[in-house]
Amino acid sequence: MKKNKIKEIGNHPFFRYGLILLAGIFLGWLIFSGNNGKQSSQLTSTLEEAHDHDHGADPTVWTCSMHPQIRMDEPGLCPICAMDLIPLQTSGSGDAAIDPDAIQMSIEAIALANIQTTRVNRQNPVKDVRLYGTIQVDERLSQSQTSHVSGRIEKLYVTFTGESVRRGQPIASIYSPELLNAQQELIEAVKMKDLQPGLLQAVREKLRLWKLTDEQITSIEQSGEVSPLIDVTATTSGIVISKNVNQGDYVNTGTVLFDVANLSQVWAVFDAFESDLPFLKVGDRLEYTLQSLPGKTFSGRISFINPILDPSTRTAKVRVETSNPGMQLKPEMYANALIKASLKQYNNELVIPKTAILWTGKRSIIYVKQQNTETPAFMLREVELGPSLGDSYVILSGLSDGEEIVTNGAYIIDASAQLSGKQSMMNETAGRAVTGHEGHNMQTTSASGEHAMLTVQGLCEMCKDRIEKAAMAINGVSVASWDLKTKQLHLNFDPAKTSVDEIAKAVAKAGHDNDKYKTDQSTYDALPACCKYRG
Repeated sequence: MKKNKIKEIGNHPFFRYGLILLAGIFLGWLIFSGNNGKQSSQLTSTLEEAHDHDHGADPTVWTCSMHPQIRMDEPGLCPICAMDLIPLQTSGSGDAAIDPDAIQMSIEAIALANIQTTRVNRQNPVKDVRLYGTIQVDERLSQSQTSHVSGRIEKLYVTFTGESVRRGQPIASIYSPELLNAQQELIEAVKMKDLQPGLLQAVREKLRLWKLTDEQITSIEQSGEVSPLIDVTATTSGIVISKNVNQGDYVNTGTVLFDVANLSQVWAVFDAFESDLPFLKVGDRLEYTLQSLPGKTFSGRISFINPILDPSTRTAKVRVETSNPGMQLKPEMYANALIKASLKQYNNELVIPKTAILWTGKRSIIYVKQQNTETPAFMLREVELGPSLGDSYVILSGLSDGEEIVTNGAYIIDASAQLSGKQSMMNETAGRAVTGHEGHNMQTTSASGEHAMLTVQGLCEMCKDRIEKAAMAINGVSVASWDLKTKQLHLNFDPAKTSVDEIAKAVAKAGHDNDKYKTDQSTYDALPACCKYRG
């Protein structure tokens, strides 16, 4: 019965179809399993190669100079302070020719940071000196019109400032009782000229001093008539620049009635800063323009340089004489001048743009591109500056002809150096490579000489002062800084003049144990109680 059942199931068509389907699936697995294995291995290999390729070239990391904890894969703004991010990580090419102190940057980072370089060369520098000033009256052609007698002004013939006058023209009429008395004395002296000829001469001289002419005096003698009025005449031709009296005013001898200036020649007076004075000299020709007369250029030669500086503005007056035939130049007009001063004492010197220089207060720093390297690298260089040429500077030392310097983006490179712990504007004594362990002597080489660290025992600020003074007393030591917490004494010194051993010995003599020497007991006992560091 069971056999018949099994036979019936085996003969059922669905059972047969199921067996065929299973057989087909098994055969397909056998056929395609080998190819799938090959494809899988190829895919794995491709992924590994891509993974290796990604790790072969390190991406540039962007960070913030104010918040170095920020790390970004792309340039942008700091999420904390919104400053521009700067490149931190370099291409990591491993180029053996690159100096360990150099700052490496990828081509992409240089392009994104807009870093530009320029090759320096020697020039004959010309300094552009810009001066600002005004048109002034020529003081030599300006005269004060004064009253020669005391009295009352009966009439003014010149009534306003700016009026033109001619030499010999009456400008005022004065009533003078003194003049009236003097004329009467003259008439009486004429009557007594035979008896007292000297009296007549004295009275005539008195009237001459009051600016009466010989014709006027002779007319009084002959007519016997006197007048209490006298005319004051102009002693020069020009323009009235100030009017000091009105009709009816009483004046004394010597009172200034008017100031008259001859404007046929004027002065252009400029203010020169003390830093520009070495490049100016009497006789130099300069050109200047006026804001009120655009398109016109005037020229002249420097006739005078004031030897005294204005203490408030730190400037000296520079005067240029200019003829003014058309009366175009008027006092108090603003003038701008430009002088191209050739610095012959600095001929054939290196000149670099001002944008390439970073100032620290004491030092002037530039970044020089290292040559013959696959990866761009930049080295910090301290230079000595000569005179400023406006947008550039003369370089006296620290740079060679033909070197390539950074002229745009130097701040970004310096910020990268600071974040990398390398020598920078703010880190003058960064060394090359530090070797050793904490608590032991460490010594490096830096641009400013040798850098070393000593572990020196001490407890207080008095100890710090004593340790640093002892180290600085050694000839050749330029920096000595002791850290109270870490007990580390940081040193910068000239190895040609001293050594770490000599410095350590001097510190021990001052009463402080260190890695190399221990102070003797008597010196230690003489230390103040707050400095006793031994247990």
